[in-house]
Amino acid sequence: MAEAFINTPIGWLQIVADKNILTRIHFMEDVPGETDIRDSFLIECVQHLEHYFEGTVTGFPFLQKARQEGTVFQQRVWQELINIPYGKTISYRELAIRLGDEKCIRAAASANGQNNLAIAVPCHRVIGSDGSLTGYAGGLWRKKWLLEHEAKNSGKASQASLFG
Repeated sequence: MAEAFINTPIGWLQIVADKNILTRIHFMEDVPGETDIRDSFLIECVQHLEHYFEGTVTGFPFLQKARQEGTVFQQRVWQELINIPYGKTISYRELAIRLGDEKCIRAAASANGQNNLAIAVPCHRVIGSDGSLTGYAGGLWRKKWLLEHEAKNSGKASQASLFG
């Protein structure tokens, strides 16, 4: 397993990969120790995340090499999150409808909250039906920042494909 850390405008991110498979992008509350990134795949992930924060890319080709452990339903939710366009939001209700059952709204919200690939699998793009910023493991202030960042840059960032 290899890990890297990136200092972003909204705090530190930990990026974890296991044998060139991305398994985690996670906000950290504490400043990490020094790391020397030697893993070329992690270097690629860090570079794409840096470009995202610069507002120059909208997608993450490294998602081709990402894996999250979860139920079949969670996997469906996470895949649906990837389908939300950069700079756009949907409601939890809309997420449930896209999954085929409006009644699964709570399960969809729970799966959204279990996402281990922050930013790249854009769980921050799901909001309340009334437009409120509800629930985000990284903190609502980060969710607000990410949504404002994407709205501001949606017209000028290159449309790098989510899947390369």
